Amino acid sequence: MSTKQKTFQELIEGDTPVLVDFFATWCGPCKMMQPILEDTSRQLGGKVKILKVDVDKNQLVASKFQVRGVPTLILFKKGKILWRESGVVPAHQLIKTIESSVLTSA
Repeated sequence: MSTKQKTFQELIEGDTPVLVDFFATWCGPCKMMQPILEDTSRQLGGKVKILKVDVDKNQLVASKFQVRGVPTLILFKKGKILWRESGVVPAHQLIKTIESSVLTSA
């Protein structure tokens, strides 16, 4: 097993869907997303990877995907954007969206 860390690009180009949470540490709604993301991860298990990207520390990545507000969630599979949403997304809606996006794009 390689100990080399994968780059952001390598992660989003994988076969496993990746949900990226673009957030900021000072953002109240971003803090509300944390337990929702944990719940989503628990319910979906290995079906999806969840990454958190701090827009203040990773401005190039945020800029590349035109993230204008936080939180912004983007679902990737094989490098393609399947879905994106800004603002707080309830867990049930997030899970339903991920499942339908992943199943329809499989």
